[in-house]
Amino acid sequence: MHILSIENMSKSYGEKILFESLSIHMNQGDKVGLIAPNGSGKSTLLRMTAGLEVSDDPSSKLFIHPSIRMGFLKQAEDMNRDQTVANFVFSTDIPEVKALKVYKEALGAGNQDLLEEATLMMDNARAWSTESRINEILSKLNIHESDKKLNELSGGQLKRVSLAKLLIDDPDLLILDEPTNHLDVEMIQWLEEYLTISSKSILMVTHDRYFLEDVCNQILELANGSLYTYPGNYSVYLQKKQDRIEQEKSDKAKASKLMKKELEWINRMPKARTTKNKARIDAFDEIRTEAKKSIYNHELEFNVLSRRMGSTILECDNISKAYGEKSIIKNFSYKWKKGEKIGLVGRNGTGKSTLLNILTGKIVPDSGEVKKGSTIEFGYFNQEGLLLENDQPIIEVIKSVAESLPTRNGGFISAEQLMEKFMFPRSQQRVFYSLLSGGERRRLHLLKILMGNPNFLILDEPTNDLDVLTLNTLEEFLIEFEGCIIIASHDRYLTDKIVDHLFIMDGYGGIKDFNGSYSDYLQWQKVRDEESKNDKVVEPKSQPSENQYEARKKVRKLEQQIEKLEKKKSELELKFQDPAISVEDLTKWNAELGKVKEQIVELESDWEELVEKLES
Repeated sequence: MHILSIENMSKSYGEKILFESLSIHMNQGDKVGLIAPNGSGKSTLLRMTAGLEVSDDPSSKLFIHPSIRMGFLKQAEDMNRDQTVANFVFSTDIPEVKALKVYKEALGAGNQDLLEEATLMMDNARAWSTESRINEILSKLNIHESDKKLNELSGGQLKRVSLAKLLIDDPDLLILDEPTNHLDVEMIQWLEEYLTISSKSILMVTHDRYFLEDVCNQILELANGSLYTYPGNYSVYLQKKQDRIEQEKSDKAKASKLMKKELEWINRMPKARTTKNKARIDAFDEIRTEAKKSIYNHELEFNVLSRRMGSTILECDNISKAYGEKSIIKNFSYKWKKGEKIGLVGRNGTGKSTLLNILTGKIVPDSGEVKKGSTIEFGYFNQEGLLLENDQPIIEVIKSVAESLPTRNGGFISAEQLMEKFMFPRSQQRVFYSLLSGGERRRLHLLKILMGNPNFLILDEPTNDLDVLTLNTLEEFLIEFEGCIIIASHDRYLTDKIVDHLFIMDGYGGIKDFNGSYSDYLQWQKVRDEESKNDKVVEPKSQPSENQYEARKKVRKLEQQIEKLEKKKSELELKFQDPAISVEDLTKWNAELGKVKEQIVELESDWEELVEKLES
C-alpha cells in the first residue's frame, strides 16, 4: 500500500538553496535512510515530510494515507518541562496506553477500589500485552525514575524519553532524526533489532552506518540539491553509488571532448548564423553544462606529516578516581606505544569522559600519576563544542591555528585545501560561523583541532551530528594518522575500522584491555551474558602481547594499501573505456594495471597469513 508521497518540495534560506523539486514515495513496510552532508537540509526535509514546515513551491504536495498514524522524533523536542517523565511518555489517546497509565497510578496509590476499576479498564482495552512491551521500552532505554520532572534531565536523557514516548505511541510510520544520538551501544543494538523485526515504515536520518546496514531496505542520498534513490541497505548503496559516479565520470569525459570539438567549430564559424547553426549553439550550451557538472567523488588522501614523537608518550601509573562512594577508575596503569589506536568502551555514566579529562590534565586523579612525554601534543575533541569570542568567517577560524600543514612528500596542504577535503568548498569558506548548522559546527571544530597537527588525538564522541560523508573523511584521516589515538564513541562502524584494541570500562572502576574490535567485544559480551545465565564465568581475552599488537598494526596497514590499490585498479580500468585511447596509452596502462594486480595478490596473501596467525 502506498502510504506517503511528497512532490516538488523546495527550500531555500536567503540566497542558499537547499533543494528544489524533490519527490519521495514510500510504501508500507519501507525502511528508508536519508544520507546527505550537514547543512544540506536533511532535518528540514524530514520536518516538511511530517507537515511541520511548508515548501517554498506552492505547487508542492504532501500525501499521507488517512489510515496511517505518523510519529516524528525530532533532534530537539518541544515539551512542557514541568511535567513528570511518566506524564510525558503516557500522554497519548491510545486506549491501551491510557488504561495502563491509570493502572500504574492505582498501583502507586494503593487504593483497592481504584485498582479494581483500573484492572477492568486494562481487561477492556486488552492492555496486558501492552504493559510488557512498554516495560521493555523503558527498561532498555534506561528510563527508571518516572516521577522525575523533565527539567531535571540532561539533554541525552530527554532524547531517550522522547524516543520512548514515540515507541510507546506505536505509530505506523516513524520519522526519525538521528535516533541513535545519546544512546549507548546496548541501547542502539536493542533499537536496531526492535525496528528490524517491526513491520513499521521508517524514514530516518542517522550517521550510524551499521544501523543503516541492518535496518534499511532503501537509501536516499541528497547531493547537490538532487535526490538519488538506491534500493537496498548501506552496503548496496555504496556499490551502486560508486557505479553511478563512474558512469558520470565517463559521461563527463565524453561531454568534455565533444565540447572541445564544438568550441573549435564555434570559433571558426562566420558571424552570419543560420537557424541550423543556432540549434548547434544551443546544443553546445547543454554539452557545456554536462561537461562542467560537479561530480562528488571525494579524494580522501591527506598525506599529512605527523609531528615527531619521542620515546616517552603517555603513561598512567596506578591512577584512581571516585565521586563520593562511586568508584570511576581504580588502580589503572598503562604505557602507550607509538602509533597505538585504542577504543574506549562503556555504558553511559561509566566514566569515559572522566578518563579522557584525566589523560589531558583537565581533571586530577585522586591517586596515581599521569606522565606525558615532552614531544606529545594533544588534540582533544570533546562534547563542549567550539567556543568563539567573536563571530568570523570559518576560514579565519581555521587559519587562526595554522595557514598550512606539512605533507610527507615535503610539500604543504593549505588551510583552504584541508577545508575542501572536509567538505567546506571554497565558495563556503567565507561564510560566518554563526550561519553554520549544528553538524557543520562540529565538523569545523574537528578540523580546527586537526589543523594544530597533534600527534596524540583524544576524541570524545566525535561522530554525534556528523553526516556519513564527513565520517568517511574522518575515518580516512584517522587511518592515515601516524600518531596515537584514543576514541570514545558509540559508532561501532568507525571504531571497528580505526582501533587496534579496546579499553572496557565496567562502571565499577575496572578498565580491561580487550584484544579485538568493537564487534568482537559485542559478540563476546553476548556469549558472556548467555553463559552467565547458566552460572558460568567467562573471562575476557587476555591483554594483547607486543607481537599481537604489532601484527594488528600490520593487518590494518595492509588493508589500507589494498584499498588504495583497488581504487587505482578501478581508475585504470575506467581509462580503457575511452574510445579515443591511443595504442601507446593502451600499452602503458595495460602494463601498469598488470603491476597493480600483482601487488594486490601479494598483499592479500600477506594479509591472509597475518590474520590466520592472529586467529590461531
